[in-house]
Parts: sequence; C-alpha cells; structure tokens
Amino acid sequence: MAAKLKKGDTVIVLTGKDKGKEGKIASVDPKSNKAVVDGINVYVRATRQTQDSQGGRIPKSMPMDLSNLAIKDANGKPSRVGFKMDGDTKVRFAKTTGDVI
Repeated sequence: MAAKLKKGDTVIVLTGKDKGKEGKIASVDPKSNKAVVDGINVYVRATRQTQDSQGGRIPKSMPMDLSNLAIKDANGKPSRVGFKMDGDTKVRFAKTTGDVI
C-alpha cells in the first residue's frame, strides 16, 4: 500500500502530549508504521561521550505512530489523505478540501 504521509509533509498531531502541535516529518518507517516529526515527541536521552559528540543529556525526537498524525491542508486544519488519478499519474489529495498535495 502506498504511504499516505511522506518525508517533508507538514503534519498536525492528533493525540498525546503534543496534541495540536505542528511539525515537518523527518523520516517515515512504513514497516513499523511510525514517523519522526521535528520538535514533536521529544525525550531526553543520556549519551556517552564519543569523538564526535560531547555526550550528556541530548533531546531527541522519538518515532510516533502514523495514526496519531494528520496532514495540514491549505486552510491549516488537519485532513485525511486520499488517492486519485490525475491523468496518468496517481496523486495524493486532502479529503477536506480536495486539493492535490
């Protein structure tokens, strides 16, 4: 099945501690049905010092389930994603407005 949300999409969080916040998708893992959104679902991870980093307590965005995210439509509201054929190409569209994403 085609992925409804992709890297670079602006999404709105529907549930959880960050409900109502917006962010851009940094990465998507379709196998586990999760995505990492910049600045959302941030937890502090204690890391050891290496040659690359100083270590310490580093904030990190953790993956969250795709079902808790909705794409932001042209009006700035959350929307579901659908697929339709536009000529010979398959495109994604926002179900609230019908606009092609």
